[in-house]
Amino acid sequence: MKKLVALLLVAVMAVSVLAGCSKEENKGSDATTTPATTNNDGNSGNSGNTSTGAPVKISLYRDTFNLESPDSAQLKKVQDNINAYIKDKINVEVEIHDIPNSEYPDKANLALANNEINLLWTASWMGTIGTNDLIPKNACYDLTELLKGSTLYSSMDAGQWEATKYNGKNYFVPVYKDNVEGYDLMFRQELIDKHGWNISSVTKLADLEPMLADAKADGIKYPFLLQKTAMFYRYYLDKFDFFTAASESNFVAVDKASNQVVNTIQTPEYKEYVTLIAKWAEAGYISEDEVTKSVLDTTTQTQDWAISWWTDVPVNDEADGRYKQDVTMQKITDRWAHSTSALGSCYCVTANSSAEQAKACVDFLGLLYTDSKLADMYTFGVEGEDFNYVTDAADGNAKKVKQESDKYNHSMWESASATVVTPVDNEPGNKADLYKTFNGGAKTSPAAGFRFDKSKVEAELTACQSIFEEYGFPLEMGGVAVADVDSTIASYQAALDAAGYQKVLAEFQSQYNAWKG
Repeated sequence: MKKLVALLLVAVMAVSVLAGCSKEENKGSDATTTPATTNNDGNSGNSGNTSTGAPVKISLYRDTFNLESPDSAQLKKVQDNINAYIKDKINVEVEIHDIPNSEYPDKANLALANNEINLLWTASWMGTIGTNDLIPKNACYDLTELLKGSTLYSSMDAGQWEATKYNGKNYFVPVYKDNVEGYDLMFRQELIDKHGWNISSVTKLADLEPMLADAKADGIKYPFLLQKTAMFYRYYLDKFDFFTAASESNFVAVDKASNQVVNTIQTPEYKEYVTLIAKWAEAGYISEDEVTKSVLDTTTQTQDWAISWWTDVPVNDEADGRYKQDVTMQKITDRWAHSTSALGSCYCVTANSSAEQAKACVDFLGLLYTDSKLADMYTFGVEGEDFNYVTDAADGNAKKVKQESDKYNHSMWESASATVVTPVDNEPGNKADLYKTFNGGAKTSPAAGFRFDKSKVEAELTACQSIFEEYGFPLEMGGVAVADVDSTIASYQAALDAAGYQKVLAEFQSQYNAWKG
C-alpha cells in the first residue's frame, strides 16, 4: 500500500511538472499566425492586416538599461509611431512601458501580479522576475502550439527554440543575440593611452593591480567598478557552471572538471576571489558605494571609473555608444553554451493573457523580429529625433544608425534580433554574420540542458538566497576586511546550513546525477 501511494504521488508530481508554466496553456493551440512575406521596403514580415475588427491591445513591459529615467513623452511618441506603422500589417496595438533598470524587478512583478502585462521582457540572470522565477509561478503562457508555422518561429533556427525550452515546451521567445556567455574586463581607452597599459598581459584579475594603483593615483572615484554586481559567478565561469544563472544562488554549481555539483562557498576559488576583493577595497580600489548599492546605473557613462566588466558580444565596440566614450575589452573567461545562455534576453507572454492576446503578442514579435524598420523604431526611437540613418563609406556604404538624443535609448540585445536591427555607426555592417560566427565558436558546458526543479526545496532555496544578501553580497563587494574573510565565510556557511542549505545541495546533486544518468 505504501508503494502504491508513493507511485501515485510521483505520478501527480510528474503531471504537475508537465503541466508547465501556463494555467491556460491550451488557449492558443488552434491559433495561427500570418505567414511571412516581403514588405515594400525589402524587410521580411507579416503580410498585411486583413482584419476588419478593432486591434487587439497588448501591454508590454521592458527594462531600460541605457537611461537613468525614461522620458515618458518621448516613449508615448515612439509608441504612437509604432502603432501607426504596424496598423496595416498586424491587427495589434501595443502599449509600451519602459521601466528604469533599478526599479524593473519590483514594478514588473507588481504589474504581473495585477494582471497588467501581456508581453514581458525577462532574462535568465534577472532577480525575482527571471526565467527561473517565472516558471514556478506559472506566470508564462505555453506558446508551443501557437508558434508552429508562425513568422516568429521562422525568424530563428530550430536550435534556438530547442535551447530555450522548459519541460519540453516553449514559454520564452529568445532575442537572437550572443546566445553563449563569456566575460571581459573593460578599460577606458583614455587611461590606456595615458598610462601605456598593456591590457593583453591581463590573464587573471590579480594582474590588474598596477593599473588600479594608477587609477587611484589619478583620483578616480571607482578604480574597479563592479556596477553593484556580485561577480564571482561570472569571473569563474571557466571553472563552474552556475546553472541557477543568479548571483544570489551562486553557492551551488557544477564543477566543470569533475562534472559534479559542489558547494562553491567551500572551494579555494571562492576564498581566492573574496579575499582579492577585500584586499582591493582596503587599498581604495573598490568603493564602499558598491556594497551599499549606491553606485548610479549611469556611472559607466562618466569618467569616474577606470576598469569594469563587460559581457562579451560579437561586436564589443557597441559599448562605446552605450557608455559615451571609447572603451576597450580584454577577455577574462572563455565563451560557454549552457542551459540559460540563450535566455540572456527574452520575452514571455503572461499566463493571464487570453488566447487572442497571446496570438497578438506572437504576431507583434514576429513582425519585430523580421521587419527592420519596426525593429529600429522599437530599439532607437523616432527617426529624425532620436536617431538618423547614415551611410558608412568606409564600410562598403553600409546603412547604419546614428543615435541623436537621450530621450529614448535601447540596445539591440534587449530589443530584437541581431539579424534585423540596423547596426549603429560604430559597429560593422556585417554585424549579423558576426553574431552567427560568435555563437558557433563557444565551448559547451557538461551541464548544458539541465534545468533544476526547485519545487521540493523552494522554501529552503529562498531562505538561502536571503542569506546571500546578508553574507555573500558583502563578501563579494569588498564589504568584509581581509582579516575577517575566513570567519565570515564560516558564518555564511553556518547561516546557510541553518536555512536548509544541505537539503538544497543534496537535491541539486540528486537531480543532476539523475539527469546525467
